[in-house]
Amino acid sequence: MPDPSLPDARTPESPGPGARPSTSGTTKSEKPRAGAAKARTLKAGAAGAGAGKAARASVDEATTSDARSASASPSPSPPPSGGGLTRRKLLGTAGATGLVLGAAGAAAGYAAAPAQATPLSSIGSGQAMFHVKHQPGITQGLQARGHLVAFDLAAGAGRKEAAALLRRWSETARRLMAGEAAAHDDTDVARDAGPSSLTITFGFGNSFFARTGLEKQRPVALDPLPDFSSDHLDKARSNGDLWVQIGADDALVAFHALRAIQKDAGSAAKVRWQMNGFNRTPGATAHPMTARNLMGQMDGTRNPRTTDSDFDERIFVPASGAKDPAWMANGSYAVVRRIRMLLDDWEKLSLAAQEQVIGRRKADGAALSGGTETTEMDLEKTDANGDLVVPINAHARITRPDQNGGAAMLRRPFSYHDGIDPDGTPDAGLLFVCWQADPLRGFVTVQRKLDRGDALSRYIRHESSGLFAVPGGAAEGEYVGQRLLEA
Repeated sequence: MPDPSLPDARTPESPGPGARPSTSGTTKSEKPRAGAAKARTLKAGAAGAGAGKAARASVDEATTSDARSASASPSPSPPPSGGGLTRRKLLGTAGATGLVLGAAGAAAGYAAAPAQATPLSSIGSGQAMFHVKHQPGITQGLQARGHLVAFDLAAGAGRKEAAALLRRWSETARRLMAGEAAAHDDTDVARDAGPSSLTITFGFGNSFFARTGLEKQRPVALDPLPDFSSDHLDKARSNGDLWVQIGADDALVAFHALRAIQKDAGSAAKVRWQMNGFNRTPGATAHPMTARNLMGQMDGTRNPRTTDSDFDERIFVPASGAKDPAWMANGSYAVVRRIRMLLDDWEKLSLAAQEQVIGRRKADGAALSGGTETTEMDLEKTDANGDLVVPINAHARITRPDQNGGAAMLRRPFSYHDGIDPDGTPDAGLLFVCWQADPLRGFVTVQRKLDRGDALSRYIRHESSGLFAVPGGAAEGEYVGQRLLEA
């Protein structure tokens, strides 16, 4: 049963996949969004005085509604100036004025430009659902901006404080992923943006269970990872009691979520480490394609696909019959590694030499044995001299599932660039995040094989590491981890 001492999370009706959130669970503090939604439906083509009147009416309605909400809100903070416009409302009230005049200008009766609908752009309108079977941020496509952050519980904080924190975090994640403002003290960083495919994912580290008295619930799969030859790990930037992954297709939306999560931690937990990453923005290429990493190589060609018959078996803990504790049903294990790329050394190689290291063509990702990116690699093909076309130590050969007893992991990384060292060396590389139902069978199996002779290993260095148990998604009325913390 839920702890009655913890604040209740709001539980709106969960919409179907890809749908906008239902308004059936709307609270008084959320009513301003109704005004914004109405404003967004103003028909394009209205002009002149009629358009100006419609825009002014929309602003007045939103302002009045916001004022009512502010009077009902438990927050002691006064509403922001300019009519209390909040994140998505600005888009809805833009209408004819395009927000050039702003709420004050429209109210003063300035002439309005011809009205045009101002829907969210395709990037801003993307939305992931919070109440789902598997937590968001695992199977979604790569996002343009990401933040990885680990927290340690504060001294004296235990199970009760952790439960209250996860309840706060879950409510904040639900609201922000729906394009709403945070419940309290919103920073307004993303007030004029849509959801932008924001995802927020929560996990537990090995140390969390001792801190909360839940040692008997700690999965065996969370045993520490073994040492590897390419490890140069900074312990201060590794592991942690709690882990949060934030991703979005807009940098300000991602930062807004990061700031909200940090503020929600309050006195219960402190940041242990935090890393920032990026990927190519959706739509930046002529057609969807496999992402490239900072070495210029296509990265993720052989990733498991959700359409694979054994995808769930490889990536997610089953709901029953698993060796994992029951609270991990439909969850997954995330291995997080900060992998520095030694770009100065890599870029000294010729194109042909780089392709030999990877085992694939740089231009299109096709295996050196021929075909296209998706053509099966011919591991036995030789050249005129009898040498293997795909070298025996090529990275793509070594990491193949059929070379590792079927081991596979869903790779979902971000690139990073943290500046230039005093000697001019770029501090750049990959925030490697991979998902699997069993890290010993997934990441550990493959990394051990790479340790024994991967040609790429001389051009990379693993500088931090973490392993986290990520429970299944929260059902309506639940927060993430509730089945662990309130068992």
